[in-house]
Amino acid sequence: MKTTPEHNERIAKMTFASVYPHYVTKVESKGRTIEELHQVIEWLTGFDSKKLQELIAKKVTFETFFERANLNSNAPLITGVICGYRIEEIENPLTRQTRYLDKLVDELAKGRKMEKILRQ
Repeated sequence: MKTTPEHNERIAKMTFASVYPHYVTKVESKGRTIEELHQVIEWLTGFDSKKLQELIAKKVTFETFFERANLNSNAPLITGVICGYRIEEIENPLTRQTRYLDKLVDELAKGRKMEKILRQ
């Protein structure tokens, strides 16, 4: 499934603050914690909890969020299907990075062990 330019643009302009509460709800409803969510986000982006709160308060877009991130060198090990897209086939780097984050949150919510989520 190929992403369209419109789809890529929509993701780029979406704010992290608008999606973050959905991540929290998803993981907490499955018995995981905000601390675990932050651990996963920090592994992927390098942002600690304080920096995350700052980015949320500034209502940065996903484009800005990932421009400022220091993406983990093991991020390309995140593969599979999320939201109907096979991550490793997504050509647009920003859309792929956003789907990396979605996939990690999904794995956390599904009860996967942290060592596996963090590709250790």
